[in-house]
Amino acid sequence: MTTFSFSSDSPRDVATGLLIVPVFQGPEPGPGVKETQLAESYSAARHTGKKGESLLVTRRADDRFAADAVLLVGVGKKDDFDVHAARRALGRAAETARRFGSVATTFASAFGVRDAKRAVQAAAEGLALGAYRFGRYKSESDGHALKKVVVLGSSRWDVKTMKAAADRGRIVSEAVGWARDLVNTPAGDLPPAEIAREAQAMAKQVGLTCKVWTEAQLKLGGFGGILGVGRGSVNPPRLIELTYTGAGKKTPIALTGKGISFDSGGLSIKDAKGMESMKIDMGGAASILATMRAIAQLKPKINVIAAIPSSENMPSGSAQKPGDVITHRGGKTSEVLNTDAEGRLVLADALAYLAEKKPSVIIDTATLTGACMIALGDRITGAMGNDAGLIRDVIAAGDLEGEPTWELPLHKDYRQLIDSSVADIKNIGERYGGAITAAWFLAEFVGDTPWVHLDIAGPAFSERGNELGPKGATGVPVRTLVRYVLDKAAG
Repeated sequence: MTTFSFSSDSPRDVATGLLIVPVFQGPEPGPGVKETQLAESYSAARHTGKKGESLLVTRRADDRFAADAVLLVGVGKKDDFDVHAARRALGRAAETARRFGSVATTFASAFGVRDAKRAVQAAAEGLALGAYRFGRYKSESDGHALKKVVVLGSSRWDVKTMKAAADRGRIVSEAVGWARDLVNTPAGDLPPAEIAREAQAMAKQVGLTCKVWTEAQLKLGGFGGILGVGRGSVNPPRLIELTYTGAGKKTPIALTGKGISFDSGGLSIKDAKGMESMKIDMGGAASILATMRAIAQLKPKINVIAAIPSSENMPSGSAQKPGDVITHRGGKTSEVLNTDAEGRLVLADALAYLAEKKPSVIIDTATLTGACMIALGDRITGAMGNDAGLIRDVIAAGDLEGEPTWELPLHKDYRQLIDSSVADIKNIGERYGGAITAAWFLAEFVGDTPWVHLDIAGPAFSERGNELGPKGATGVPVRTLVRYVLDKAAG
C-alpha cells in the first residue's frame, strides 16, 4: 500500500529515497533544479530538457539536498507542459521510483494556484499508475515497490485542499489498479461467479450495497441475453447490482459494463490467436466496478447505480446457435446471427434493467468492436449515444483526465442494418460501420433515457505498455467516469 501526502517544504530539505524534478527545455530550469544545484550536472551530461531525457544523480557528502538521489526529467518547453504531460512524465519515472521506495516530486510546483489541485492529483496518479505491476503469478518478486509519495508544492497553496487532491489521486489510482488486476487475471481464475465475489468483497469494504443475481434469478427476471451467452459454459452467468447513495432520493446516474469473463466466440468460434487475450473482454465490467469503488470512497453528494452483466461465452452442445432468437429483459427479441457478437446481448439486458430505474443518464463501457479500433486505434475511446450534451460532458471529463474519447456518429440510416426478418432486431449488421451498428443495437434498450456508449476495445488493453503502465490492462475509462460523476455532484 502506497501512502500519499502533500508538503510545501523546500525540495532541498526533503529526506526521501528519490527526489524527481522536471527540467524545462529553455531558460527556466524547472522547480527544484536550483535548490538541488544540479543544473550544471544536467548540462554536463549534454542534456537540454528535451522530452524523454533523464539523469539520475546520487547524493555525495558535499551535495546540498537531503534525498538519497535526484532524478532530473526532461519535459520539453514550458509552454507545452500541462497536467497531462506531468502525469505521463512521472509515469515514465515510476520504474526508477520503485527502486527507491520513497519518493518526492516537485512536478506540481510547475503550476499556478489555478491548476494546483489538478496538478497535485496528477502527480500522485502518474507515479502510482506508472509503478503498477501485476505479480499474482510471479514465483519471485523483483523486490521493488513504491511505498511513500510526497507531492511538493507552494506554501501559498491551501494545504487541506492539496492533501485532499493527493488522496483523491491515491483513491482513483488504487481503483484503476484494481480494475487492471481483474482484467489481467486469467479467465480460468475469474469466471462470472468469482467476479461477483470480488464485487461483493469490494462493496463490503467501501460501503456499497451489492446484490448478485444468480442464474435462477436471471431466468425469473427475463434476462435472456445474459443467459443466452452463458448457455454454452459450465460457469453460470451473474448480474452484479451496486448502489451508492450520497444524495437521498435524488435521481441516480446509471452505469454498466460488458463482463464477458472469457470470449471464445461461442459456436462462431475465434481462431487460436484471437482467443489469446480474451480474458480482457470483461474490461468494461472491471472499469465500472472500479468506478463504483472510487465513488464510494470519495463520497460525492450524488446517487449512482450499476448493473454489471457477466457471462462466459463458450461453445458446447448447450450453446446458443446462429439463428436462435432470444428474448431480452423487457420483452424485445433479437436474432443471434453471430455468437461472437455477444457483448451487446448481455449489455442489452443490463441497459433495459437500468432504464426501468428511471436514471438521469446511462453510461455503458465495453470492449465491444474491433471496428472501433480500426477507426480510432488503440488509445482512443469511441463514444456514441442519443444525447449530445451527455456525450460532450463525458468527452470533456476524459479530456481533463488525459483519457481521450472521440464521438462517432449514430447515423440514423444505419439503424435499418440491424432489422431482422424473424425478430425485432439482429445482433450484427454489415461488415462496415460495425461500431455504429453495435451501438444501434444497444440504443434499442435504453428508451428515452439519455445514454452514451463507450467502446473501449482499443484503450482497455495495451500490447506494448505506455507511460502510465506496463503491458496489459490499462483501467480505461475509470478516471473519466469518476471525473464525470464528481463534476455532476459538484453541480
